[in-house]
Amino acid sequence: MHGSAPLPPTAMKTPLEPGESKLVDNFGRRFGYLRLSLTDVCNFSCQYCLPDGYQKPCAKPDELSVQEITRAVAAFAGLGVRKIRLTGGEPTLRRDFLEIATVVRQVSGIETLAMTTNGYRLVERAADYVSAGVNAINISIDTLDTARFAALTKHDRLTELVAGVDAALKAGFASVKVNAVRLQGVNDDGLEQFCEFVRDRNVSVRFIELMRTNDNVAFFTRHHASLKPWVEQLRTQGWREMPRALNSGPATEFMHPEYAGRIGFIMPYADSFCESCNRLRLSAVGKLHLCLFGEQGYDLRPWLDEGVSAQDLQAQIASFMPHKKISHDLLMGNSGATPHLASIGG
Repeated sequence: MHGSAPLPPTAMKTPLEPGESKLVDNFGRRFGYLRLSLTDVCNFSCQYCLPDGYQKPCAKPDELSVQEITRAVAAFAGLGVRKIRLTGGEPTLRRDFLEIATVVRQVSGIETLAMTTNGYRLVERAADYVSAGVNAINISIDTLDTARFAALTKHDRLTELVAGVDAALKAGFASVKVNAVRLQGVNDDGLEQFCEFVRDRNVSVRFIELMRTNDNVAFFTRHHASLKPWVEQLRTQGWREMPRALNSGPATEFMHPEYAGRIGFIMPYADSFCESCNRLRLSAVGKLHLCLFGEQGYDLRPWLDEGVSAQDLQAQIASFMPHKKISHDLLMGNSGATPHLASIGG
């Protein structure tokens, strides 16, 4: 199965109206956005995700091959997915990352290929990512304070990551974003710093509300806080909410005429957070997750073999959609089967 030849990118093209997806749940939501995890391995040790670093055995994980990834992406594209995000773990730790990006971008129907990274070696690799077809990038930087960054990630690399953001802008990505998890008592005074960061940079900083996972309950209890006060603070300072684009992520973004960049907020504990859900997740070992905080996932790997027809693979994907729930259960303290955010790409 794992050594099969890649499916031609045009093999599963299905004509669709712009923005239309055949992946529909029981609540009328359409899914045109797939977050594809390439690995759950990460070389950082962020306190809210992998505080003790990556702890699995040293044996190479049984990650999806390039051929399996190509078949999966072609099937999702044929069903109306138009945006793919390569995630991890840290996706660039895959030695075949550029090969994966290149073949995914060539699949007919894929309009946006994005990636999320911790910024590892971004300064030297940004141009290569653009050349491979990646047109949007998210870089995780939780604080602009050097000492806090080192304490939070166990890596004293803030200067390198900021340089990586500037390298990404220079390389020509259509979209450059910075992800920052808000942590009470750690970086909860960082809003103004990040506003200054985007004053002259065409970058969107998106603050993410800390989410409870099965292995960070005590950390969550200490450091979770709502982002609503920051939203109101921006409003009073003249920032205005922007309309949400088709196939965009869950952030509510704000702009200001005096700033080149934007500030966004991802608030998973808001009552209406799941109403606009448009994304599915495929793990590094081929499990389809209908929700970041759902159960174990549905195993697609047997259908990624070259002996399975494109139609059967697509039918299998579509068959899982009625199982998607109307919302997660975070407000009830239930994180589903998610052990940590690196496990299925956040």
